[in-house]
Amino acid sequence: MKNDMIRLVPANVALSEQVAEYYKRNRAFLEKFEPLRSEDFFTLEYQKELLEREMVEFEEKTAFKFYIQLVAQPQKVIGMIALNNVVWGPFCSAFLGYKLDETFINRGYMSTAVSLLVKFAFEELHLHRIEGNVMPKNKASLRVLEKNHFVNEGLSKYYLNINGIWEDHVHMVKINYDMHEKE
Repeated sequence: MKNDMIRLVPANVALSEQVAEYYKRNRAFLEKFEPLRSEDFFTLEYQKELLEREMVEFEEKTAFKFYIQLVAQPQKVIGMIALNNVVWGPFCSAFLGYKLDETFINRGYMSTAVSLLVKFAFEELHLHRIEGNVMPKNKASLRVLEKNHFVNEGLSKYYLNINGIWEDHVHMVKINYDMHEKE
């Protein structure tokens, strides 16, 4: 998936060096948005193992992780975006997760990546619902979802453990209404 600015590349062990470099560059920046990470997490070996697991999840259709690259700089990962915990059957839903290199925020890259992934989720996977959960203080991330027409369904208290603290999250949802027009 791509447009003029970015491309979303499926998880592949060939990206392990780029991904490890991404995490090293953004370690301090990401701390306030992510769970506590062990030192091993930042190694090439650990990232290879994660990518192998992500490839299996992609094949099993339980998660779909993509790495964001600029079309003009395909040798550098600038972020990640994923549909996680995909549940099929009557639920037909997934959780959206994403992160971007600190030096590339506020340029529209993540809003574009979310738009591309939603299109994939609704048109190719035929998911019914995508849920995104964002800390209230993360205004930039909330704006990304708002620009992509996600709707605020409320506040989830103590939702995720982020950097050692149980944080509240705003529950944002986008529904594939095209599925309802065919009924």
